[in-house]
Amino acid sequence: MSEHITPTEGLTVQCAEDATLKQEALRRAMDYRGDVTLVTRDGSATTGYLFDLTANGQARLDLPDGSERRQIAIDDVIEVRFSGKDTAAGKSFDRWIQRYIEKTLAGEEALSAELPERPE
Repeated sequence: MSEHITPTEGLTVQCAEDATLKQEALRRAMDYRGDVTLVTRDGSATTGYLFDLTANGQARLDLPDGSERRQIAIDDVIEVRFSGKDTAAGKSFDRWIQRYIEKTLAGEEALSAELPERPE
């Protein structure tokens, strides 16, 4: 996985044999703003929002049904799937425009922040 690749819905990273790739994929999965699916050596797959990679080698997920959080041993992970939609993908420009309009209509000074790049 390259520094230039941004995880998107549908991306699958096979990482059974490469510990460095596994760590990078899990780090990016934790930064991803959607659900991921972790597949383990025993063939089981767990889907949820990855919110923590613990110092003692556990990946912690919030499950989509709101049930109890799940922990999976990082050593057991063989595949990371970016299975859910990134809920914030492509919305920074839209949010900036909305805030600009709201402030202008309220008579406030327009936003001084730089305009984000418009998505392609």
